[in-house]
Amino acid sequence: MLVLFETPAGLALFKVLDEGKLDKVEDLWKEFATSESARQIVKLKAFNKFENTSDALSAATLLIDSKPSKGLRKFLRAHCDGETLAVADSKLGNAIKEKLKIDCLHNNAVMELMRGLRNQLTELISGLAVQDLAPMSLGLSHSLSRYKLKFSPDKVDTMIIQAIGLLDDLDKELNTYAMRVREWYGWHFPELSKIVQDNIQYAKVVKLMGNRTNAVNLDFSEVLSEDTEAELKEAAVISMGTEVSDLDLANIKELCDQVLALSEYRAQLYDYLKSRMNTIAPNLTALVGELVGARLIAHGGSLLNLAKQPGSTVQILGAEKALFRALKTKHATPKYGLIFHASLIGQAAPKIKGKISRSLAAKTALAIRYDALGDGQDNTMGLENRAKLEARLRVLEGRELGRSAGSTKGKPKIEFYDKDRKKGAGALITPAKTYNPSADLVLGQTTDPAPKKPDSEHEVARPKRKHGEAELAPTGEAAEGSLKEEGDGEGEKRKKKKRKVESVDTVNQIPIDEAEEPMKKKKKKKKDEAHASELANRDDSAAPESKEELSKEEKKKKKKKQAEEVQEAGDSASKKKNKKKKKKDMGQ
Repeated sequence: MLVLFETPAGLALFKVLDEGKLDKVEDLWKEFATSESARQIVKLKAFNKFENTSDALSAATLLIDSKPSKGLRKFLRAHCDGETLAVADSKLGNAIKEKLKIDCLHNNAVMELMRGLRNQLTELISGLAVQDLAPMSLGLSHSLSRYKLKFSPDKVDTMIIQAIGLLDDLDKELNTYAMRVREWYGWHFPELSKIVQDNIQYAKVVKLMGNRTNAVNLDFSEVLSEDTEAELKEAAVISMGTEVSDLDLANIKELCDQVLALSEYRAQLYDYLKSRMNTIAPNLTALVGELVGARLIAHGGSLLNLAKQPGSTVQILGAEKALFRALKTKHATPKYGLIFHASLIGQAAPKIKGKISRSLAAKTALAIRYDALGDGQDNTMGLENRAKLEARLRVLEGRELGRSAGSTKGKPKIEFYDKDRKKGAGALITPAKTYNPSADLVLGQTTDPAPKKPDSEHEVARPKRKHGEAELAPTGEAAEGSLKEEGDGEGEKRKKKKRKVESVDTVNQIPIDEAEEPMKKKKKKKKDEAHASELANRDDSAAPESKEELSKEEKKKKKKKQAEEVQEAGDSASKKKNKKKKKKDMGQ
């Protein structure tokens, strides 16, 4: 029976001399109490030394994954002919059995035997001292840890987390210091805060100027534009600020130095963060930018932890409080978190920000996984996804690309809108539907002259008045005769209306098809008979209607005369009263 034992220096094969003692597992540790007793149980048969650290690392990583290395297979083929092999890993034993056809053994006795071998390793292997074994094991463990965690000095996301945290702190401190400078120097020159809006420029101007009386003789061209400089000098002459001592100005200048130093360090830190982000997460940086990408990594804890998150989590990362509040109150959940500050979402219209944030989060999740677990160091995937998202943004906004994809020409040809053109590739232009006058029906008149009938049949009745509405003009000859008989002002009005109706009828008259004429003649006969009967009734009531109208007009005239008489009497009485008052006043 042979025992396979892995060491930092190489692979060792031990021959078990007394297999009967393996049955007593509980007392096996006593056999390895001393080196002499250990040599009576096991003996070194062969040793395969690693050539260098990379060879040892590759062998160790394969053993961790329960896979035999190429060197191990050669070593076992050479020394394990017809022997049973004791291994510390059952999965490794199965792999060796499948590939090399060697029977492997793994149980509690083997594990206890491994423990004893590890205790007396330097005594059982000649030429392997303790002082040599310790650094070997330490170096191999470090190399193994780096490889297992995919450690690389260029992939240290901890630096990004610290850098973005410091950058945010610097922004807060800069804002606080700049506001303090404005308040402090504002007592001396309050107009300057409105003239110079930028905090860094304000600090530079204060440091250069000192007392406001020096502004006229100084040159601010390196800090300010010409217009701003002229405005500053004019305001310095007529400023309402108080006078300050030289000691106060010296302290204000020292504070300005602190502000400028912090701003320079902040710019330097931002450059460092940009370079680290382009090295560690180039695809993430291409999609969302350096600052947003760094904040996502810091919020996730590490790039690897962030790679384990789905796109929906990346989308709302940073809005956890709003999410849980929405879930608790059963309101709408937030659509974006830290990713809202990405430039793509800033370009989108408010209505489509949610759609773009969802698409961007999905692509960002893919980019993070590629950066964390992929072997590539370029940002081609991020740039491709960004181009796709920009195209989708234009589609959602209804914009057309200025240059068609793959074409060498300039702008696409603008087609004029035609309402008659149908949608589709093979569309035909069809003329719009026009008004069909032949489909109309004109009742009351026809183009063919009808045979004359008695007056009673051609008379057309007029509709009765309702609530003082004007009467419609009759169209027949009998109606004309009745209008002439009335002979008053109302008759003239009716004639005018009749002429209008006749003119409208002549415009609307359209030739009718011969097939439809018999039906229309029947309808006309029925209507003429109805009109004649109504007209007969109307003639009887026409005279009393005219009398009633005349009586109404006379009543209205009488009422007007009475109202005028009352007004004249009232006016005369008021005049008399005014005369009496004047006389009294003159007498007094």
